[in-house]
Amino acid sequence: MKIISVSDYLQILNDTLSSLDPYHDIFVEGEVADYKVSQNKWVWFDLKDENGIMNCFTTVWQLKEPLEDGMKIRASGYSSIYKKSGKMSFQVKDIKLVGEGTLKKAYELLKKKLREEGLFDEARKRGIPKFPRKICLITSSGAAAYTDFIRILNNRWGGAEVDLLSVAVQGKDAIKEIANAFKWLNKHAVDYDVCVLTRGGGSMEDLIAFNSEEVARAVYSCKIPVICGIGHERDECLAEYVADIRASTPSNAAERIVPQKQDILGELDFLSEQLSNNFQRRITTLQHQVDQTFSLIEHKARAPLDSAQRLMVNFEHQFDNFFHIVEKNKAEIESYDKLLHNLDPRLLLSRGYGIVRTKNGLLRKSTDVSIGEEIMIELGKGSLEAEVTKLKN
Repeated sequence: MKIISVSDYLQILNDTLSSLDPYHDIFVEGEVADYKVSQNKWVWFDLKDENGIMNCFTTVWQLKEPLEDGMKIRASGYSSIYKKSGKMSFQVKDIKLVGEGTLKKAYELLKKKLREEGLFDEARKRGIPKFPRKICLITSSGAAAYTDFIRILNNRWGGAEVDLLSVAVQGKDAIKEIANAFKWLNKHAVDYDVCVLTRGGGSMEDLIAFNSEEVARAVYSCKIPVICGIGHERDECLAEYVADIRASTPSNAAERIVPQKQDILGELDFLSEQLSNNFQRRITTLQHQVDQTFSLIEHKARAPLDSAQRLMVNFEHQFDNFFHIVEKNKAEIESYDKLLHNLDPRLLLSRGYGIVRTKNGLLRKSTDVSIGEEIMIELGKGSLEAEVTKLKN
């Protein structure tokens, strides 16, 4: 007989339970009851059906879906027995939601949480360039959404470069692949102008990846504007609420991201006409301003021009008077010159007269000189020196 302690026996049970490793093979399906969270870390709830109940434990970090009582789930993990209480608990590692009602409840719970955190706020949403140069498209390469998007994009506006990040859009790998695509995009965000996340329509279970918290936060953290077009017109996903622009379908996403060629041509025609009209109005305005300026210059310049003209006329009049005076004076000078010429003593001398001078000046009468006094006689040509020898009165 082998005797062991209670602790050792419980350890054997735990080892045996963990060795079964049902994590990848078995999901336990049931309804959530008595759900509670402690210290924002530890999560306890019961999983039950009509005939049984089991206690479950997980952590907030492992809980990827919001839960509440009454939701139907499938839980994967392993069982263990607590040594201090002897109670068995199911250690939950993965949870899948079951049924449209449960998915809808989880959707509403997460929607409320994200809204309260501000992920849906319109103030944080960004616009996109009117003519994006390079587009990052996140979708499945084999989906109709991809071909629809490319077809509409090329029909509306050519020239935009599209890089496809092909991901699973439903199934167990969808959430991880979409989140990883956004991580890659954030590392290369400088190369792109806008991101498009899209897929075709489907049931709520088909669209579960686009209603997950991980994908919603990936869209929120994207460094460039995101356009999200999921499903059909009636489909609404949390990723669309977080995105900067919500498109109703993949085709509508292409319509929202680039303009229609005809619309741009119409805008160009309108702008051309507006520019032409603006230029014409500007030219007319400038021409009017030039005319006003020249009129002002003419008005300002006319007064000094008129004054200058009057001065010129007065100057001409004064010059004529001066010229007349000069002519008159010239005639008088010529008359005086002729008179002086006639009175020139040298003219008389040339006729035979002479001028007698003494040492005291001109000799006018014989009594002004003495016998023996020297005199000088100036003739018309030459002069004589003589001595007085005789006087006659």
